[in-house]
Amino acid sequence: MPDVAMPRLSDSMEEGTILKWLKADGDQVARGDELVEIETDKANMTYEADQDGVLTIVAREGDTLPIGEPICRIGEEDGAAPAQDPEQEPAAAPEAEQDEPAPEEPAPEKEPATEPAPEEPAPEKEPATEPAPAQESVPVAAGRGDADNGRVKASPVARRMARELGLELAAVAGTGPGGRVVKADVEAAAQPGAAPAAAAASAPAAPSPAAAPSATAEGADTGRGTATRQELTKLQQVIARRMAESKATAPEFTLQMEIDMERAVELRAGLKQAAGERPAPSYNDMVVKACALALREFPRANGAYRDGAFELYGRVNVGVAVAGQDALVVPTVFDADRKSLGEIARETRALAERVRAGEITPPELSGGTFTVSNLGMYGVSNFTAVINPPQAAILAVGELAPRAVVHEGALVARHVMAVTLACDHRILYGADAAEFLARIRDLLQQPLALAL
Repeated sequence: MPDVAMPRLSDSMEEGTILKWLKADGDQVARGDELVEIETDKANMTYEADQDGVLTIVAREGDTLPIGEPICRIGEEDGAAPAQDPEQEPAAAPEAEQDEPAPEEPAPEKEPATEPAPEEPAPEKEPATEPAPAQESVPVAAGRGDADNGRVKASPVARRMARELGLELAAVAGTGPGGRVVKADVEAAAQPGAAPAAAAASAPAAPSPAAAPSATAEGADTGRGTATRQELTKLQQVIARRMAESKATAPEFTLQMEIDMERAVELRAGLKQAAGERPAPSYNDMVVKACALALREFPRANGAYRDGAFELYGRVNVGVAVAGQDALVVPTVFDADRKSLGEIARETRALAERVRAGEITPPELSGGTFTVSNLGMYGVSNFTAVINPPQAAILAVGELAPRAVVHEGALVARHVMAVTLACDHRILYGADAAEFLARIRDLLQQPLALAL
């Protein structure tokens, strides 16, 4: 019976979590049937069957598995029974061990009882019923990982911390979904005097076994109140990792500029009137279009620094930052330089709606070559955004508001918008970045070219 492995549903996906099986174990499935919902590092995806046959579920709901690990099997019905044995091994192994030695254990136990002392057989009988399975690290690891290779389910951060601290993940009890080892578990196991058995028995209490009998007492001791620990979603984990990577690896610098948007305001008023009941392009759509046209003229701004070389992209794909349910998501407008302002407006609205509904797909979140982040609608006048690696730059857009400026020798009120360009200095230098930003400003101050 062929295995169905955990699929790679995004370019940066390393592991996936089984959220919900859409078919039951033993069901007859056909090619194209929706099998399972999988949480990836970018979105929740539905995976479809690629062949006909009987479904045998291997990974349970809540399990987190790396790419390539089997999640189920699809094949002939007569192969369904043996296929499920590996999944049952972690739970059945301790019982099998107790059933088999049961008739043989009395003999060894009686022999030591005559030679050493009556005190030794007593502790042996007690662990045989309860503590023995908890003290052995292999069954614990098997329950949290793959039964075939003994891989312990753990987050990437927990694996790295355990490796740095010299801890054996198999001896650390996981408190995450499905018994997954998370960062807090490794920290608890690394505390001085904390034994693996103690961590397995009570991982949350391990960091302060003597001083803090409960989470409430620990919060009171620190003066911060009761602390509630909230695990990150896959998407939040990716954002945290990529933003830390950006700050740690990209030597960034920023350029700020104010743009006179008076003509852009007039153009949008005309577009709204012409659009009627249809939504007119927003100012952010104009910024996306202006960036796309400028990126076509400045190839290095549309590239990345990789392994000591410049990587220049042939397509101009502008990512638009959207506030999702629990994270900032950046869907991509592909070939933005070739699309009209109206096409960009319709596409960005559709992408934003799918992000807020949680229906965005990984292909729509990948392939970006530049990013626009706009906080102007929140009244933010100016800010600096973090570069989305491996992109060369990101444009932060502030509030568009009327301000007193000198125009043609007179002090007048005009609509002004502040923008900040953050650049990776390894590929985009100061003069090049200044020319690129100036080109964006010129396109927005003479916006008729955006409507062509």
